[in-house]
Amino acid sequence: MSGRIARALGELKEYPSAVFGIFIIASLVFLAVYSVIAIPHREAVRLWRAERGIWDKTPRYARPAWFNWVPGVNLPKTIIVDSGSEEARKEVTDIGGGMRVVSITLPFRFDYDAFPSEESLFIEAGHRVWATISWTTPDGRDIEILDDEVAAGRLRMSRIPGLRGKLLGRPAHVGLFAAPGSEPPRVQKGDYKLRVEAVVFDEEADFDVELVVYGRLYGAAGTDHRRRSLTVALLRGTPIALAFAFLAAVGSTLTTMFIAAAGVWFGGMVDAAIQRITEVNMILPALPIMMMLATLDPARFRNIWGMLAVVILLGIFSAGIKTYRAVFLQVKESPYIEAAEAYGAGNLRILTRYMIPKVLPMLVPQFVVLIPSFVFLEATLAILGVGDLHRPTWGKVLNEAYRENALLDGHYHWVVLPALLLILTGLGFAMVGFALDRIFNPRLRSQ
Repeated sequence: MSGRIARALGELKEYPSAVFGIFIIASLVFLAVYSVIAIPHREAVRLWRAERGIWDKTPRYARPAWFNWVPGVNLPKTIIVDSGSEEARKEVTDIGGGMRVVSITLPFRFDYDAFPSEESLFIEAGHRVWATISWTTPDGRDIEILDDEVAAGRLRMSRIPGLRGKLLGRPAHVGLFAAPGSEPPRVQKGDYKLRVEAVVFDEEADFDVELVVYGRLYGAAGTDHRRRSLTVALLRGTPIALAFAFLAAVGSTLTTMFIAAAGVWFGGMVDAAIQRITEVNMILPALPIMMMLATLDPARFRNIWGMLAVVILLGIFSAGIKTYRAVFLQVKESPYIEAAEAYGAGNLRILTRYMIPKVLPMLVPQFVVLIPSFVFLEATLAILGVGDLHRPTWGKVLNEAYRENALLDGHYHWVVLPALLLILTGLGFAMVGFALDRIFNPRLRSQ
């Protein structure tokens, strides 16, 4: 049997679609292995939960960085300049009485065709200080942003009182970068400077600032409404999807085959009971049952292992038992089964050594085609809001995109990329499964 399967796998190279499918599957496996190594589970959960401070310097609703590869597109990337960088200038003047004046100049160049999404100033100070913040444009204009007491933390320029009025009613991310007299506003490219002058009242306290000009691009997959990198979710969702589908397919398929073989071999009441249970289970809606269990007991069923257990239990007595039963009825009448009974082979040995191996080649293509159905099932549960509560998955990304109206607001990358991974997974396994079906099924092979 193993030799037949090995020969069949070797024949896959004769089917171009199967070769392409194998390439897709191999790529997904590579992504799964890479993500497990590069982003450990605890780190992935921590990043997905977006604990305070993790994504503060990441733009919200950013598109993937490769958008700028499109000819004619020049969207801004995030610019970060701090007082400790080489281009920055920091001067400290002692004015007596334990007080000092700290002057920091943060220069940067902006050469993009679109305005940034926002600007923030991260302040590090031992206590509240009096600060004067000004903005110098490429044409030499000085715009006073703030002259007030500030504390350590994040200062969002869009929330500074009175700044919008100084910028002709425009929001900070537009008014600070708009060319004078342009209507509608046009980006003024060139060298900008942010100057911060702070009076520090404690001679032992230090004062530093970091300017973040948030762009509209980030990473390989962009960001969501909570500034989280979607690359993390898409990468970590790959091993979860493949592992869930593989374990569900193995658990349900092998158990179904063994139960079908046992029903045929023992016959009578055993076979009748299996068939009645199967017929009842076939009319039960699996998806609503799983949603009900996840709603009634979230702690147990809204995690990947609880979901997997329910999927396997609901999949054991599936329509596959009927298919396997028809095959096992023929196998049971084979001469070598009678010979095994004659020399005293036990029931378990006949089932595992003589009946089931005869059907395993037929199982291979069905098993391969079954994997993407479980991938889509896990994603469907997550999209409906009953997926794993903690782990980032493809379905979870789509669920949050739906809740935040991603498509209506033009954030297409948020929906397209996880959907594309789901489609590629289904396509890859389907191509390989259909080719294996033609190899193992002589009637299909001759057509």
